[in-house]
Parts: sequence; structure tokens; C-alpha cells
Amino acid sequence: MVSMEFLNSSVSLAVTFLLSIGLTVLAIHIITSKIQEKHGKKKRYHPIAGTMLNHLINFNRLHHYMTDLATKHKTYRILCPFRNEVYTSDPANVEYILKTNFKNYVKGSYNYTILKDLLGDGIFAVDGDKWREQRKLSSYEFSPRVLRDFSSVIFRRNVAKLANIISEAANSKQIIDIQDLFMKSTLDSMLKFAFGVELDSVCGSNERGKRFSNAFDDASAMSLGRYVDIFWKIKKALNIGSEAKLKENIRVIDNFVYKLIHRKTEQMHKSPDDSSWKKDDILSRFLQVTETNSKYLRDIILNFIMAGKDTTAITLSWFIYILCKHPEVQEKVAQEIKEETGNHEITDIAEFTAKLGEEALEKMHYLHAALTETVRIYPALPVDAKICLLDDTLPDGFCVKKGDMIYYQPYAMGRMKFIWGDDAEDFKPERWLDENGCFLQESPFKFTAFQAGPRICLGREFAYLQMKIFAAVLLRYFVFKMGDERKAVKYRTTITLPIDGGLHIRAFHRLGR
Repeated sequence: MVSMEFLNSSVSLAVTFLLSIGLTVLAIHIITSKIQEKHGKKKRYHPIAGTMLNHLINFNRLHHYMTDLATKHKTYRILCPFRNEVYTSDPANVEYILKTNFKNYVKGSYNYTILKDLLGDGIFAVDGDKWREQRKLSSYEFSPRVLRDFSSVIFRRNVAKLANIISEAANSKQIIDIQDLFMKSTLDSMLKFAFGVELDSVCGSNERGKRFSNAFDDASAMSLGRYVDIFWKIKKALNIGSEAKLKENIRVIDNFVYKLIHRKTEQMHKSPDDSSWKKDDILSRFLQVTETNSKYLRDIILNFIMAGKDTTAITLSWFIYILCKHPEVQEKVAQEIKEETGNHEITDIAEFTAKLGEEALEKMHYLHAALTETVRIYPALPVDAKICLLDDTLPDGFCVKKGDMIYYQPYAMGRMKFIWGDDAEDFKPERWLDENGCFLQESPFKFTAFQAGPRICLGREFAYLQMKIFAAVLLRYFVFKMGDERKAVKYRTTITLPIDGGLHIRAFHRLGR
């Protein structure tokens, strides 16, 4: 496991170094506070809840640890050798950071330096003109017309393939890793959507797709590890340890992506007037509207793939897990799908999938609520960071300093009783429905899984469309149960929130289908 290898190679040196640095920083903080107080310049800062050392020690349960701290302090500080880190679960602070004073809270050079080897100048890692340009061009890709006319066709085709694999497993009574299948299927969807290519990795017919997917997952984990590994730059310079492995994974990623880019570019140059290469995939559209180099295209596409592949597959995996733990909800979702599709007589999965209409999906309010409740408890992006450009005061009255790292925490916020009530940790789709059973949206500053403000996720409806198509087809034809009810299910600490080791389930054909 990447995260364990990272800890084994770093913790012995980091513990000693960070302990001494942490004590030094704490001493400087106390002395500085005394001086400010003496001169009448004391400002109020959020309470100190720990140090980077605590994050390193708790790395494999990091989001649990940060949730525990959030239950004690809505906003708190973590001491680091070179800057303060401020973590907030206060919706008022989140709105201020993501919207009200948006210009003062940016990705910044610190985040960019950590993420650039994997994500480059993509939309997740940059600010300013590069962000605005990609945001503008990307907004077309997630328009209602594109979602309806292009991506939904891809989703239906790939979920039909996935359903056939699950059907075979149900016939043979095999336990399957459904997270792995979701990852492969959403990879196929995103690569078709991004590059216009068919990999069919879900059926195991493409080794290149498997290598790319594995390398991308490991590179994501290693990139996150940089946030708590103060020695990563030294490792990178010496090409050792986790940085050597990250470099090799990025080499695999780049070889895969650049081949696809070069192939599409050659098609364009050979036949500029031929409309056959001008398709609806993202790469074709970027090539038609902008003159740019292969590296920038690589960065743009990888950010799209990260946004659409991992997040959707991870959410679907947690969704199936929760339905296994709450069979009454699973049955209620399945019943709604039957009622809204009205296709009781269709036994052929491919035929049902092809006829699954947009109008029927829009009427599945309980399914939408169950998926949203899954995202609330298990957000695919569990924590996100900004850099404070200038000294500021947050709505709670506490100050933050220039250069502070400011984190808002979707994972912790989804578990806060002061936000969601005493049943915050319970899976309850009904909290998203009104008295008529219609879906009710919450404030994005309370439900932060899709960000908010100017950076709100462009692909939110894209994600819901894919998840609802997959869920409607799979729950229409199968009942899911855990492969081993006694086995604990945990997340793997990466940039996203995958289930560690996969989700092993049993599928059964649904009776009376």
C-alpha cells in the first residue's frame, strides 16, 4: 500500500525533526503573543489543536482525526515548521473563503508546487488567467446539451457492459470487487469523453488502460503524501523512495496520455477540413478552439480525468457499501426505479439501459437523495486547501495571516451535529426530501462536497447523471450484499477517498424483475 510505504520511509526522521521544530514554533508563538499583548497589538487567532506531527502519526486515519478535532473546535490551527494551517468546518467561514473574499484565498504556489508533477497547469492546481481560461472552455463540456447528447450515451453503453459482468458473477456466485469495476468503467467513460477513444478496460481487454489507472491512483496517493512529508523535495532531488516511485508512475501516465494527444493532433493536421476527427470529446474541442502545446493539453485532460473518474467511482462504491448496510434503503431505491421506468417486462439489460430516459431519471428523487446523502458522509474530495494572500479576519472574529494554509473539510463537516443535527452521522436520505418527497438542495457552504462560489464544480450534474444511470440499471436488476459482513471497510488516505483494498460484494439477481 502506497500510504504505508510512505509512512515507513518517512516517519522515523520526521518524528524527531518535527518534534523539535514543533516545540520551537510553539515557543516562538508564545513569545510573540506575549510581545503583542504587551504592546496592545494582540489579535485573536484560532485555538491550536495539534502539529503536523499529529497529522503524520494519524495519516492512515487522517479524516477521522480531523473530524475529532472539528467536534471540539469549529475552526482550529495546526502548527507547522514553515506556516500555520487553519482548518474550518464553519459554514460562515467557508462562504467567506470560497465566495465573499474569493480573491484572497487561492490555490497558491505551495499547493501548485505539490500538485504540479501530477496535475501540471490543470484547473485543480492553478489560479488567475489559466484557471479562468480553462473554466470558460470547460463550461461548454458540461452544458445540458453535451450531457444529454454525448455523455449519457457513453454512460449507458458502459453500465451495460458492467451489468453483464455482474450478472456473470451472480450466476457463478462469485465475490467481486465492485470498486475496481467502477474504477475501470468510469475510466472507460472519462477516456471516451476526454479523448474519444475506446479502451474497454472494464472487460479486461486493454492492459494499457489498467497500467494507466494503477499509476494514476498511486500518483494521487503519493502527491497527497507530500503535504505531510517535509523531506519530499530532498527525495525528489535524489530520486529516492516515494518520489522515485511517483516519477515512474507519472512516466507511465505521460506515455499513455501523450500518445493519445499526438494521434489526435496528427489527424487534425493531416485533414484539417475533414470533420471526421472533429468529435464531441474534450480534446477535440480544445484543439478546435485554442492553439496550445501538448503539455498544457496533457494537464487539462488529466484534471478532467481526476474529476470524473475517481470521484464518481468512489461515490458509487460508498453508495453500494451503504446500501448493503441499509438493505431497507436499497429496496426503497429499487422500488422507485421500477415505478419510474415502468419497464417491468424488460429482462434484457442492454434494452432497458437504452430505453432509460432522462425524464424517468429526473423523477427519481429518492435515488438522488440517497446518492447525495452518500456524498455528504463520504465526500470523494474529503478536504481542500487555499492559501491566504493577505492578513484577514474571518466571520467568526478570528484572524488569519498572510501565507496561512486554509482548509475546509467536507468529510468533517458532513459529521458535524451543529450543521446537520444530532443524527449527523446517520445515513438518512429523507433529510434531502420535502413533505412531497421532492429533492431539496442545501447551501453549498454547508454541503461542500462540490465546492462553492466561483470554483463550484462544473461537473456536478455530469457526476449525478453518471451515478444515477449506473445506480438505476444496477439496482433494477441486482441485489447487493457484503462479501464478508465482519470485515471492516476503511478509506485509503489519498487526495480522494477510495475504499482501502476495494469493496468486495456479492450480487444476486433481483426477483420479479
